[in-house]
Amino acid sequence: MAMVADFMLDRLNQWGVKRIYGYPGDGINGILGALGRAEDKIEFVQTAHEELSAFAACAHAKWTGETGVCLATSGPGAIHLLNGLYDAKLDHTPVVAIVGQQKRMSLGGNYQQEVDLISLFKDVASDYVHMCTDPAQMRHLVDRAMRIAQAERTVTCIIVPNDVQEMDAVSSPPRQHGALFSGVGYTRPAHAPGEAELKQAAEILNGGERVAMLIGAGALDAGAEVIKVADLLGAGVAKALLGRAALPDDLPFVTGSIGLLGTRPSFDLMMGCDTLLVVGSSFPYSEFLPPEGQARAVQIDIDGRMLSIRYPMEVNLVGDSAATLQALIPHLKRKEDRSWRDEVEKNVSDWWELMEERAMSAADPVNPQRVLWELSPRLPENCIISADSGSVANWFARDLKLRPGMKASLSGGLATMCPGVPYAMAAKFAYPDRVAIGLVGDGAMQMLGNNSLIDVAKYWQRWSDPRLVIMVLNNGDLNQVTWEQRVMAGDPKFPDSQDVPAFDYARYAAMIGLKGIRVETPDEVGPAWEEALSADRPCVLDVVTDPKVPPLPPHVTYEQAKKYAQAVVKGDPEAIGIIWQSFKQAAQGVLPSRH
Repeated sequence: MAMVADFMLDRLNQWGVKRIYGYPGDGINGILGALGRAEDKIEFVQTAHEELSAFAACAHAKWTGETGVCLATSGPGAIHLLNGLYDAKLDHTPVVAIVGQQKRMSLGGNYQQEVDLISLFKDVASDYVHMCTDPAQMRHLVDRAMRIAQAERTVTCIIVPNDVQEMDAVSSPPRQHGALFSGVGYTRPAHAPGEAELKQAAEILNGGERVAMLIGAGALDAGAEVIKVADLLGAGVAKALLGRAALPDDLPFVTGSIGLLGTRPSFDLMMGCDTLLVVGSSFPYSEFLPPEGQARAVQIDIDGRMLSIRYPMEVNLVGDSAATLQALIPHLKRKEDRSWRDEVEKNVSDWWELMEERAMSAADPVNPQRVLWELSPRLPENCIISADSGSVANWFARDLKLRPGMKASLSGGLATMCPGVPYAMAAKFAYPDRVAIGLVGDGAMQMLGNNSLIDVAKYWQRWSDPRLVIMVLNNGDLNQVTWEQRVMAGDPKFPDSQDVPAFDYARYAAMIGLKGIRVETPDEVGPAWEEALSADRPCVLDVVTDPKVPPLPPHVTYEQAKKYAQAVVKGDPEAIGIIWQSFKQAAQGVLPSRH
């Protein structure tokens, strides 16, 4: 007779789960044995750390729209999952975590590795976390964990004590009072608001003369509708980072990313608009939205809890982005005056020229902006791009031109370090015939990325197209925080906290059977990308870059400039270099001297 663990995996498979990311431990021995028996149905991918398992499950959900699943043992293994699970929770991504627990009879006895897992997961899996204490529970625990994860776009958790894992399964509970008979399946509703709300929204949008749109992850499947609405309204469209791939960057009215990591055209779009339409975004930085009272505003979101929390909206439309825009379009009138659109498009054109100028300016030794600028024209069709947190996210946001069919993501809400490599690996498991590219800083590589490369080395020969490129900005500095210390706190760089030990990532890649390319001069960047993207195996592109190139926001306030000057005056160890790089940035239109 099948055991509870076998039944759980079979039920997950009925829900469409084909892959589980995890790390072994004796608290899940029963589940591991069942995975060995279920190899033809569910693939187990062993990661080098449970946090990587959770990142990979999150990425699977982001890349595919399916629910990601990760597995960890009791106690320490379960604890290690948390950071990756919070990444999923804060980005509204469906993930089911399955964790082991000590035998039921030992619970409450201060037993080794006994942790109160329900309390531990109660926040990250707040919509659903339960422990299986009876085999008859497993059916509805799986069904509800999967359904709630999908319906609420969140994290859920099933805790399975190791003695329960090996008990006889109960596929159908006894027909008696208290029994539950749950079922498999969920279809996301594509609902739209009612006509009255749509007409009210249209009245605001039709009445505006300078319309701005902001789109996020909720618009990833509504690109055609966003383009149609933007054309009718003569609007410019800014993108939150999680909506980076919702529209390609070659559209002349797409102003690019918004916020601290955003572009000048996006900032100008928001500061100059009189009407704002937000679609599927909970972009957090309100200072980059129009000042309160400047713009009439409409928001569309599938989750009513996320409406009108960043800017006071006159109309809040609860609904699927594509369905709501489709229903809204018949009520919109084409604006004949295109002067606002013309202004937006000129700003965008000027910005891309400026980005090229900045990317090609000299640095010591390689300008990090150039690394991503040189990648843009070489991006393979339908590639999948992940970015880590840190200064690399700035260049991902500003210098990379995405084209139709590409996917791109990073840790948005949590902005945690370390998802870059496991996100890229998960892309290869989900789409083994597509090229994956991970953009990572040296801090994240040393924290966890090098371990994730071990996973890549283990599995890459399973992929029909072996090309996966991990680009490392090797600047010896935790660069984003260093610049935050200067610009936000007015403090000079503190080397004891910011310096990263020297490490040859290309040689490390070669040592574990991958290809490694080290770049130390600007002219090597383009050819190195071509070599990496044509390699016969995964490749690490180790680029020695200049930490003194400032990843400053698109609009520098007086207070930020003042703090920056204070940091230099206080004796920043890189003062001469950052003054020179900042002078060049000012001359190229970034600092207040030109605005």
